[in-house]
Amino acid sequence: MTIQIGISACVLGEKVRYDGGHKNSPFCSDVLANFVSYVPVCPELAIGLGSPRPAIRLMQKADGEVRLVNNKDSSIDFTEKMHAFSDAKLPSLQQLSGYIVCAKSPSCGMERVRLVNEKGELQGKIATGLFTRRLMQAYPWLPVEEDGRLLDVELRENFITRVYAIHAWQQQMQDGFSIGKLVSFHSQFKFLIMAHHPGAYRELGRLVANAKLFSPDELANRYLLDFSRALKQQATRKQQANVLMHLQGFFKQMLSADAKQELLQLIHQYRLGHAPLLAPLTLLKHHLRQHPQPYLAAQRYLQPFPAELGLRA
Repeated sequence: MTIQIGISACVLGEKVRYDGGHKNSPFCSDVLANFVSYVPVCPELAIGLGSPRPAIRLMQKADGEVRLVNNKDSSIDFTEKMHAFSDAKLPSLQQLSGYIVCAKSPSCGMERVRLVNEKGELQGKIATGLFTRRLMQAYPWLPVEEDGRLLDVELRENFITRVYAIHAWQQQMQDGFSIGKLVSFHSQFKFLIMAHHPGAYRELGRLVANAKLFSPDELANRYLLDFSRALKQQATRKQQANVLMHLQGFFKQMLSADAKQELLQLIHQYRLGHAPLLAPLTLLKHHLRQHPQPYLAAQRYLQPFPAELGLRA
């Protein structure tokens, strides 16, 4: 089952922007493309706007409603066309494991899109593109990120981690949801959740423990949404080191005093920022090969995405 990611067509280098250009992302087109299948979408082209075309913007009316209008003539309004396209398109995107949108776009921007009032006065960079807003409302668990933010190493790793986690959920549940599948899934992701959100780790554990109190649909939807929100939180060094300490505890009875000290020292160096996460992880994996433990080997925390992406380096 190939990972499918939705993406603004201009971010893949397609010349569909209002100025006839593109916003190609080398990471998306040259790196991530080797691991996923893209579903490119240009909402503005889809509603009949050509390329090049007159610029559009988001305008907030006096009653608070946000409209998508021509940049120079607000009487030319594309709001209903965009909503109609979104409503028709979104059901075909439910198989996606993530979505990469074009920053600042009035149709696709995830955040900080310019918003003006009816006089054309800037209200702030406080809006979300109309299509992306509908996308996130329809699939609140879906990892969504902007092309520009993917230049940040930590945000990039977080997004890719979430994409692979959601894909794992989709694979696990592709033949239908069950409590047994949920328990198996949660067991594999416990330490990854702990690294990102210790509070959610406890809450999701309680939810799984009380699974029979909920209907299957309610349980699946609640778990997936809370799981997705938990992983969206950035994993701090302190939280990562805490997870590493938990993992090293599995080897307490197996390692020599020197080997234990070496591992603890490396975790401490990581906590202080003197070593990358990859250093203690590599040593943990070495000990796991020497002392196989199926439960630990199944933990997605150890390899949340392909090593070839080089994100933890």
